Amino acid sequence: MTEEAVTAHSLTPVLRALRSCLHLMVAALLALAAVRAVADRTPDAPAVLAAAAALCALYVTGPRLPRLRTSTGAAALWLAALGLVWLVLLALTPDGVWVAFPLFFVQLHLLPRRWALPAVAATTLAAIAGFGWHTHTLSVGTVLGPALGAAVAVAVVLGYEALYRESEQRRRLIEELTATRGELADAEHAAGVLAERERLAREIHDTLAQGLSSIQLLLRAAERALPERPGSALGHVRQARTAAVDNLAEARRFVRALSPPDLEAGSLPAALERVCATTARASGLAVHCQVSGAPTALPTPYEAALLRIAQSALANTVRHAAAGRVELTLSYMDTEVALDIVDDGTGFVPAEVPAPGSAAVPGTGFGLAAMRARARALQGTLVVESAPGEGTAVAVTLPCPAPAPGAAPEAAS
Repeated sequence: MTEEAVTAHSLTPVLRALRSCLHLMVAALLALAAVRAVADRTPDAPAVLAAAAALCALYVTGPRLPRLRTSTGAAALWLAALGLVWLVLLALTPDGVWVAFPLFFVQLHLLPRRWALPAVAATTLAAIAGFGWHTHTLSVGTVLGPALGAAVAVAVVLGYEALYRESEQRRRLIEELTATRGELADAEHAAGVLAERERLAREIHDTLAQGLSSIQLLLRAAERALPERPGSALGHVRQARTAAVDNLAEARRFVRALSPPDLEAGSLPAALERVCATTARASGLAVHCQVSGAPTALPTPYEAALLRIAQSALANTVRHAAAGRVELTLSYMDTEVALDIVDDGTGFVPAEVPAPGSAAVPGTGFGLAAMRARARALQGTLVVESAPGEGTAVAVTLPCPAPAPGAAPEAAS
């Protein structure tokens, strides 16, 4: 085995248990040889006891040598010394042949594969020869006993190494899967943060920013009316105050992530009519709202998206179009719902609209991008048609969501 394998194996509980069993086996076999020599009162009994004690001392000393675990050369020298003492014991008593079995495991554990297998083969031959010398015969059992012991030892060690490699591969795979899961969770978190930032940007642009812009326009109109037309200025201030109250309600519900307050008070067509009326009062535009088809209840995300798109499109018309009239049409169809906002303003070239954040005026350029993002989030489409001097048409189409199985049809609002 390599040094890394020895170090890795030494850390496994299974190997520690096997090593403990191996130590007990060596001690038991040496004790058996010594006890039988004494019990049989053989002339070589003192020599057998001495050889068994020397082999035991050498075996116990080896694992305590630091270099034995880190140096293949040191392990080979220790095994050579252990083998020589074992040969002496084998020459003195046939019971020494049984010690060959634990020696197989020690050799396979400490030596690289290219050295371990020859060492096991040499030990097997020595065991066969020693036992045959003592019995003065070379039978099939004399050969098969040590040979089968060597084969079992090699099979056990190779099988354990295969299981260990498989376990290591599984451990590395689990670590990779854990790391990948962590990376995926981080990526999903980052994507969620980005999506939430985009949602917040759209909500702020379509609600608070537009409301503040409307308040600014009303206060400017009031400033121009003073002091010659105090009545007109007071009307503008009151409208600005109403817009501030509405935006405060938007902000509070926005913080609580609830639906738009206009939708809480009624259906989508009613909310669009209120938005058109508010825009008309604040800007002086002629804003008309009409509904085509039979109104049906839509999920809150769909109604909120259509309402926000309408608010953003009307705000863009007020700020940029210099229009005199705006037509807003909400159309209910069998499989989709459409919202069209058409004005008679100055128009523009849609392809020349700057990307969000790149316009000359800070904070502009987000309106169309936010509207497209809202439509795209619900698998819808948003089309802008305009040309200089020909007005602008914004058309958004959303697919009607399929009703939940078993859900009762809702009545039209």
